[in-house]
Amino acid sequence: MRVAITGASGLVGSALVPYLTTEGHEVVRLVRRAPKAKDEVRWEPDAGAIDASALEGVDAVVHLAGENIAEGRWTESRKARLRSSRVGPTRLLADALAGLSRKPRVLVSSSAVGYYGSRGDAWMTEKDEPSDGFLSRLTVEWENAAARATRAGIRVVCLRTGIVLSPSGGALGKMLLPFKVGLGGVLGPGTQYMSWIALDDLLGVTHHVLDRPDIAGPVNAVAPAPATNTEFTKTLGRVLGRPTVARVPAFALRLAFGEMADAALLASTRVKPERLLATGYRFRFPELEGALRHVLDSRR
Repeated sequence: MRVAITGASGLVGSALVPYLTTEGHEVVRLVRRAPKAKDEVRWEPDAGAIDASALEGVDAVVHLAGENIAEGRWTESRKARLRSSRVGPTRLLADALAGLSRKPRVLVSSSAVGYYGSRGDAWMTEKDEPSDGFLSRLTVEWENAAARATRAGIRVVCLRTGIVLSPSGGALGKMLLPFKVGLGGVLGPGTQYMSWIALDDLLGVTHHVLDRPDIAGPVNAVAPAPATNTEFTKTLGRVLGRPTVARVPAFALRLAFGEMADAALLASTRVKPERLLATGYRFRFPELEGALRHVLDSRR
């Protein structure tokens, strides 16, 4: 296939591009500057501009762009940036694709398990309704923006992704330094569930949904074995060979991060990849310890 990708230089995108090309696909990158190569297409989502004609005839689009949710306190201006980096660009892309003469068969758009909010130890599947917090409302808007492409007959898949395990960035990348120096520890009560996925599996999941015309709508892109924060902490410490005796109380997290602490660090979201399992996706790393040992193996 000829696949266009936004966010191609990010954590997932920089791994997805070589993965797809190795699988024999041609990749077109959407960039926010003047194109420097024939496989680049310019778009300026902040200005509402995109070179749609250059996307004529692409078979699929993978949309990965969006600011990091857990980068700092959620001030009102920060919330506005999080929304504007997701909803507007997604709407722009979906509308541009819908207006093409030769439309892509599928749009795979990023989403997040934050859709479900904090739900304790209850299992969440794609059939469950969203919560009512800021992150849930944002995710609903984000998915609705992508769904605009369905009106033009484009199959739309929204990957509700959990914590992506990669030492190159994301949540795990931020954890590594304190854990390596022996300062890693449980956050708050430690009973909150963390739904995660190894980067290798996220690439495999993306390829799986691109290749399956029977998959549309939300798909939980998480491993089948979510872990509590305590389990995650102890497992990471064991893999790194470091103690995990420190503990960060919930009130300290709230003082440091405000609303974001409850929505992202203390929230308990236990998500099942029901649709992936039902459509035959086989996880390379279904268990946390194996996934961490794989992604942290310095010899790779």
